Amino acid sequence: MFENKDNASTSIGDLGEFGLIDHLTKNFIIKQKSTVKGIGDDAAVIACDSKKELVVSTDLLLEGVHFDLSYMPLKHLGYKAVIVNLSDIYAMNAEPQQITVSIAASNRFPVEALEELYAGIEAAAKLYNVDVVGGDTTSSTTGLLISITALGTVKKGEAVYRSGSKENDLLVVTGDLGAAYMGLQILEREKEVFKVNPNSQPDLEPYSYLVERQLKPEARKDIPNLLKELDVKPTAMIDISDGLSSEILHICKSSKVGCNLYEDKIPLDPQVISTCEEFNLDSTTIALSGGEDYELLFTVKSEDFPKIKANPHLSIIGHITDEKEGVHLISRAGTKIPIIARGWNALNNNE
Repeated sequence: MFENKDNASTSIGDLGEFGLIDHLTKNFIIKQKSTVKGIGDDAAVIACDSKKELVVSTDLLLEGVHFDLSYMPLKHLGYKAVIVNLSDIYAMNAEPQQITVSIAASNRFPVEALEELYAGIEAAAKLYNVDVVGGDTTSSTTGLLISITALGTVKKGEAVYRSGSKENDLLVVTGDLGAAYMGLQILEREKEVFKVNPNSQPDLEPYSYLVERQLKPEARKDIPNLLKELDVKPTAMIDISDGLSSEILHICKSSKVGCNLYEDKIPLDPQVISTCEEFNLDSTTIALSGGEDYELLFTVKSEDFPKIKANPHLSIIGHITDEKEGVHLISRAGTKIPIIARGWNALNNNE
């Protein structure tokens, strides 16, 4: 009944994470009236009552693909696993309320190790005021796997999708970019040094900001409230988990628009710039493709410019154009370079 007589095969890596999702779910049809938004955004939106909507997001973290326990403490991992999901809820302009936690662990993990993992989960839940309301545990033959589902609420009609950008909207990003990726490079370098000399003690003090952004990121829970205070509602929003270039392309694809991103407007911490020079890497490329920043990228109407122009938490980095103009980076020299997605791809990760 399920025999496949077609011997042709396509590599999952060829499609990439989002191409695979599009391919596997293209025939799914929404049947329930309560499903306000299904697949294709940071989170799903489900009708709750006349005043509120439920927002749901889930993420899977797999040892050896998403994290390396040789330098990722289990407590930090538990904390980060929660943050990854909460960031998606904030990207929908919603407030997280609950999470469920499921893990699969091999027998190399004693109970005390899992207690450390859950201590990190507990710390994040406490700080972000969310309840842990369920989950599952099972055994694993391949290491540690963590799956967290986050649930939040938003006032009816107030959810922000990727699909609302219009021509002439401003492109805005919170915080700064590239630090998490450079933190990963520092940790990977020290791991290789340790392999050669197990007695070596790394000096991470000069890279403290970068390492913290990698090991203990924070979700931008302040931004939805800040925007409300400024009386600004984004026309589209997404969190930056896979690199700035990928997220811009998601918004442009969903909104059917183009974009001009200005290289000299991309916010970079001085530690990112100096460490990129040390590693002989281009800081713009790192910001575009690094990922795991968990900042928020959004668009606003051009008339909202006076409300946000001087805010230290926000950087205006570009503007939305007509779809036929395409998606471009305007370099410091004024050159127009097409943007392609080079963000991190879990389905094509050979590390």
